[in-house]
Amino acid sequence: MEILFLGTGHAISTRCYNTCYVLRQNERYLLVDGGGGNGILRQLQRARLPWQKIKDIFVTHRHMDHVLGVFWLIRMIVKAMKRGTYVGEARIYGHEEVIHLLRSTAALLLDPGDLGFLDTRLHFIPVKDGETRKIRGWDVTFFDIHSTKARQFGYTLESNGHKLGCCGDEPLNDANFTRLAGSQWLLHEAFCLYRDRERFRPYEKHHSTVREACENGDRLQVPNLILYHTEDTCLPQRKALYTAEGKAYYKGNLFIPNDLECLKMW
Repeated sequence: MEILFLGTGHAISTRCYNTCYVLRQNERYLLVDGGGGNGILRQLQRARLPWQKIKDIFVTHRHMDHVLGVFWLIRMIVKAMKRGTYVGEARIYGHEEVIHLLRSTAALLLDPGDLGFLDTRLHFIPVKDGETRKIRGWDVTFFDIHSTKARQFGYTLESNGHKLGCCGDEPLNDANFTRLAGSQWLLHEAFCLYRDRERFRPYEKHHSTVREACENGDRLQVPNLILYHTEDTCLPQRKALYTAEGKAYYKGNLFIPNDLECLKMW
């Protein structure tokens, strides 16, 4: 199992793409979020991953930096279906509010001749808090992160004794501690360095610093922690700076990926 980061930045990042990534294993793919625009197509191209291979998408919540790129993939998929060049079907997962937004907005944006592919070959699948779905052979369990902003779901993915956990793009809520316990890998947002908290004001945006993210990883005792959804003013030094601060609060393997970086998990 690998995780390919198409983007690692926060909502208004311009030096890197908004946070989204692809989980892949043996030609099986799951895209999580789509970033904020058609840059998703460029990132997939730069990663040499044809967008046609993306058959399953999970959208965590309705914020623009997570959903707008998905509309571009919807457009590409239905246009290819109409031309007869798209193989198979596609599925988009999310909680009920997200699915309603995606389906209703797609119906407004697409050409009338494309609408017949919605819910026939391109499926919008609502998932509930605590629901487990078999996606590409993986057991994916969705859960409400108890967001203080728009409703948002995180997930765990389990396969052959391995477990990946994702908190979403807000700090770990203790209500989900047991859901994420036992993860060998944890994805956690980290808006900025703790020392820069007065400059970037992460708490006003309901985000955490590197310090708090690493403290959460340490509390969960996960052996591998990935930090993403960051500010983008120090990209050349981000990996070194975040690692140096994080290691004071977290004892495991700490990863701060760049755009288009791929990590092998198992």
